[in-house]
Amino acid sequence: MEYRDLGKTGLKVPVLSFGASSLGGVFHSIKEENALKAVFTAVENGLNFIDVSPYYGHYKAETVLGKALKEIPRSSYTLSTKVGRYGKDGVNTWDYSGKRAKESVYESMERLNIDYIDLINVHDIEFADLQQVVDETLPALVELKEKGIVGHVGITDLQLENLKWVIEHSKPGVVETVLNFCHYSLNDDKLVDFLDFFEERGIGVINASPFSMGLLTQRGIPDWHPAPKPLVEACKKAAEYCSEQGYPIEKLAIQYSVSNKRIPTTLFSSANPDSVLKNIKYIQEPIDWNLVEKVKEIIGDQKRVSWANS
Repeated sequence: MEYRDLGKTGLKVPVLSFGASSLGGVFHSIKEENALKAVFTAVENGLNFIDVSPYYGHYKAETVLGKALKEIPRSSYTLSTKVGRYGKDGVNTWDYSGKRAKESVYESMERLNIDYIDLINVHDIEFADLQQVVDETLPALVELKEKGIVGHVGITDLQLENLKWVIEHSKPGVVETVLNFCHYSLNDDKLVDFLDFFEERGIGVINASPFSMGLLTQRGIPDWHPAPKPLVEACKKAAEYCSEQGYPIEKLAIQYSVSNKRIPTTLFSSANPDSVLKNIKYIQEPIDWNLVEKVKEIIGDQKRVSWANS
């Protein structure tokens, strides 16, 4: 497994990392036994950067992951979780106050069966008052960093412009990492436009969702997916074309997302240990760049459509 530096954090992360959202049943129902084995399989095969959130499955993902982490030496993995987005009984809630952020960190540690969080993130800042994130949420997390409760502080969002704004309005060094999703994949590479900005500030970049939340899969998207119909249809055609070539679009998608050496790591999520092994195998094989160009041609004008920019 290839490892890269995550900005100036001092953390070395694998080019492919384990996202634990699937452990919360976010995409479809799971079997807990398989989910636990997926975590073990990931860590055993070098995917030792794990990202989760209390929001995923409304605490379920952290709870299931915590059961797995009880069986794994703490030195064997780097853990990232989040504050700001929560939920209960199917109802989503948001709270970006400094008080709630601190409480959430300690609650996450209890669910995860750990006493230290390597990276704590403000989750999906598009739902927050960005000024509150700068003035209240981030300082609360920095306070926990100074106490040795967390190691590093980051922010996450779909909208790259929001990440840039918060960094520009925060003291240098406060934001150490950014996590952005669906913007470095076969159908959208907008993240590239922001890499200079992040690199100039020593900020580590975490890319997520190489399959664009299901767009770049043979299975297709979940019911809640926000993509407009023309993009869904274009990606479906691309998936069918790849299948005809005997090259699953999932393989091409994940190979493409880890191919950019300026992006330290890409998160994918699965509660299936076989899928974990399959994706590790994919990134160890050479990518077919001719097929990449063909897929981009099929998707064509549907690249960077509004659902991933708004």
